[in-house]
Amino acid sequence: MAFAVQFQQYIGGRSSSSLFFTLTCGTLQQIQGFFNCPVDNLYASPVLLQQFRHLRGDIVMVSPDAGGVERARAFAKMMDASLAVIDKRRDRPNQVAEMNVIGDVQGKVAILVDDMIDTAGTICAAAEVLLQNGAAEVRACATHGVLSGPACQRLTDAPFEEVVITDTIPLGDREGRCDKLHVASVAGILAKSIRNIHDGSSVSALFHF
Repeated sequence: MAFAVQFQQYIGGRSSSSLFFTLTCGTLQQIQGFFNCPVDNLYASPVLLQQFRHLRGDIVMVSPDAGGVERARAFAKMMDASLAVIDKRRDRPNQVAEMNVIGDVQGKVAILVDDMIDTAGTICAAAEVLLQNGAAEVRACATHGVLSGPACQRLTDAPFEEVVITDTIPLGDREGRCDKLHVASVAGILAKSIRNIHDGSSVSALFHF
């Protein structure tokens, strides 16, 4: 899932070009092939990781499924943390029968990394499994907080210390329904990217740690 905005560049009072921004958790490049104009993929990783810089002790970044391993690995590298993966086994479509942890989470601060949180079923189940496997505490982050249906109640009931999302999707009153939820703004990333494009400087430099 990607959040996108269009930026119209003006030079000498006239529109010269259009540029699309997409904002993801990280590692999404293929979306550029769907546009016939310049596309810059922005990453929410600086905003999300800033919320965890204060943490002390051993940290492990956890992917809630095999498809998110590359994303979690990138976060682990930026946080100088280890990596773990939740292996899900299904006995029928949309029904997870078993979850196993691949990697060492014993005594560590586990941070689940996902692109979005929709109904929160999978990420909450993953938090339970991490604690059962010895994690000291569990936190989570995602770029897009859809938070549909029972998501807010599930996050409240789940053993999370904190759940960080960005403001790419307006939450309305849902933000106040979960005390564990922390919303980080991506306004700074968008503003700096527009400025760098206007000045002709590097956009990718904004995401170098």
